[in-house]
Amino acid sequence: MTSTKAEVEIGYDISNEFFRLWLDERMHYTSAVYDAEHTTLEQAQRNKSKWLADFAEVGPDSLVLDIGCGWGANLEYLALERKVKNAHGITLSSAQFEEINARKLPGVQVWCVDYRDYKPAALYDGLVSIEMIDHLVSPAQQKEGQAIQIYREYFNKAAQWVKPGACFGFQAILRDRVPRTRKDLEDLKFTADVIFPGGLNPRMEELVEACGQSWEIVQLNTRRQDYGKTTAEWLRRFRANKEKIMASGWGTKVMSNGETVWTNYDRYLSTCVKAFANHWSSDVQMKLRKKD
Repeated sequence: MTSTKAEVEIGYDISNEFFRLWLDERMHYTSAVYDAEHTTLEQAQRNKSKWLADFAEVGPDSLVLDIGCGWGANLEYLALERKVKNAHGITLSSAQFEEINARKLPGVQVWCVDYRDYKPAALYDGLVSIEMIDHLVSPAQQKEGQAIQIYREYFNKAAQWVKPGACFGFQAILRDRVPRTRKDLEDLKFTADVIFPGGLNPRMEELVEACGQSWEIVQLNTRRQDYGKTTAEWLRRFRANKEKIMASGWGTKVMSNGETVWTNYDRYLSTCVKAFANHWSSDVQMKLRKKD
């Protein structure tokens, strides 16, 4: 089935301070966008938020929703740099919900709720969602041929939340090539089963087919190289903070496969770097406009 609240919290609720050690200062846990002007992780993450806010055509007077808002990094960008007066977010993670409220961002409201149960009080001017859709389809559902229908239900529900002609800044991790060695296949399966149980990255063609009922694709960018660079920097920072991670007790915590958090996250991040380098994984940003 689609990732449950308990499954989502396995991947995000180890400790906010654990993730703060190796993510950027705002705690984006998604691909950054690097270019000649944005060369550090912090700069590239703000650049990612700018791209998606531009895609959503967000302005100061916009009412905007971030679907799967994480620890609030993108909401913080919208509130503090984009000067959006009313930015909303939804997440399934209790730790992320608490972190956002602790930031006390002006004009930001957040709910800890499944998107399927969310009922907005008013129609939005724009939407943003950054790699949340990767939690919607399980490997079992994909094998049963349910993926496109589940993605379509997501896009159709999102379209019900916005005004006519509204735009959607959307980003997702993609499945691409299949590795050819047993070890590489095992590493990818480990990432899905242990780090992010209940979820599966979509394929590009699945998203294109699923969104078309309610949304027009206006622009599409792939970000495979950007995500490779992002995960490589996460891995570097993670290893640089090994002493703190182990001393805190987070690193020695045992996860569902019997291995420690340190062992599992080092394997996970190393697998991510390799996956983007070898085209097993990619990333996509899309500007979508509601079909009326």
